[in-house]
Order: sequence, then C-alpha cells, then structure tokens
Amino acid sequence: MKEAYPIVITPAEEGGYVVFVPDLDINTQGESIAECIEMARDAIGIWGICQQDMGNAIPAPNSKPIETSENDIVTLVDISFDAYRRAQDMRAVRKNVTIPSYLNDLAEAAHINFSQVLQDGLKSRLGVQ
Repeated sequence: MKEAYPIVITPAEEGGYVVFVPDLDINTQGESIAECIEMARDAIGIWGICQQDMGNAIPAPNSKPIETSENDIVTLVDISFDAYRRAQDMRAVRKNVTIPSYLNDLAEAAHINFSQVLQDGLKSRLGVQ
C-alpha cells in the first residue's frame, strides 16, 4: 500500500537543500528540489524496511506536527514499502531443493537455470512482479 509522507525542504547556506521527514525524524539532502524528493523517498524506504526487519511499527504519515521557516518548502513523497523492498533487497539466499533425477537430467541437458526457474515459479505463485 502506498503512503504519502510530508517532507520539509530547507535551502542550505552552502548551497543545495536539507530535507527533513517529520513523521520519521530523519534527514537527507539534495542539490535540487527533484533530487531532494528522490533522496527523501530513498531515505524513507530504507528507514521503513529496516524498521519492518526489526519488528517495529512504521508511523503513519502526518503523525507529527510540521514546523517550518519562511523559506521552507513542504511537499509529499509517496512510497510503498513492499515495492521498495522488492526493488532494493536483492540479497541472494541459498535454498536446497529436491527434484526427481529424471527432471534434473532433462533440465541440465536443456541448460536450464534452476535458480531462475524457481524464482519465476515463486513470483507466479505469489503474484509478485
């Protein structure tokens, strides 16, 4: 499910911008407004999946008040933590499987990539793209 978190973009004295995500109490930065939004989405995604991995709840958007100064820009950044995890978490995990000998022989003769077939089958079964 997609969420939209507010972010506060503040011009930095030395150039570029500082980005604050009030709901999550995290910061990032960027050289342009577009880069700030991209960096905020990445920071929110990384923070969120780390919290999920630790078994912690992720605060809902707009759960904290937003404090701004005169030159600040407040905007929203959308994120789907599940989609972010699928895009970023590409660690390989070894799995041992058992198949009939005749299938192994046929697959090896056809130069089948067992890992790819298993991944494709799991994605299909789970409805994951």
